[in-house]
Amino acid sequence: MEKKLLIGAHMSISGGVFNAILAGEELGCTTIQIFTKNNNQWRTKELTSAEVDKFFEHQKRTEISPIVGHNGYLINLASSKDDIFALSKESMLVELQRAEKLGLPYLVMHPGSHLGTGEKEGIKKIAGAINGLHQKTPGYEVKICLETTAGQGSNLGYKFEQLAQIIELVKENQRMGVCYDTCHTFAAGYDIRTKKAYQDTFKEFDKVIGLGRLKVIHLNDAVKDLGSRVDRHTHIGEGKIGLEGFRLLMNDKRWEKIPKILETPKEGGTARDIKNLSVLRSLVK
Repeated sequence: MEKKLLIGAHMSISGGVFNAILAGEELGCTTIQIFTKNNNQWRTKELTSAEVDKFFEHQKRTEISPIVGHNGYLINLASSKDDIFALSKESMLVELQRAEKLGLPYLVMHPGSHLGTGEKEGIKKIAGAINGLHQKTPGYEVKICLETTAGQGSNLGYKFEQLAQIIELVKENQRMGVCYDTCHTFAAGYDIRTKKAYQDTFKEFDKVIGLGRLKVIHLNDAVKDLGSRVDRHTHIGEGKIGLEGFRLLMNDKRWEKIPKILETPKEGGTARDIKNLSVLRSLVK
């Protein structure tokens, strides 16, 4: 049973993207998430064919699949600052190119922050940027997955409707998916702590976005309470969501083929990842 559980954690690409696979293997991950490049820098060196070969070699041997990409934190496709918006589009294009080269099926991105221009304007800007990126990457198989957010500051994506609106404005929206982050959605006001709350939340997701769009799940407990709009992750079962929400999620047959990724705090090194993964496995009936 454990072998088939699609769970893992976000892994460091320090020393080369292929190292993330080795780190994931050590933790017994069946899926992992990586940054495709340094997440706090705009520019990066090109991936060498040797790096790519090594990546595929390790992936084939370990059978860790899928490997999910996450874009860098500097990218803001809703930015009202022209220089940041231009850099964001350029950097996101590089991320898509790298993800495609590495055979990653999904590239998760935070939709963006409108910085005061308003939600409607921000949503239009994000969709316009994605349309431009799609035009530059014809035939790519990697899908952009919009991540649900907590709604801190002027961040967009904290309501299912906002994600649905972005997707609707994207012309080639068969290339779009959604990443459901448990901490973010909880902080945004979507409850999963009881069976009824859990069913209601995913019913709402299905009605507004469609469950077919759900491609990745981030498993994080929340430091702050329901509807706090504060993005603070903590360890599984140690936050305001508690174990029951994760038990419901881990036993939901609909998500069996969906990669479930930990993004819990890394203090204490891999020991905490091992513990969190063990807690999640123990919840499976």
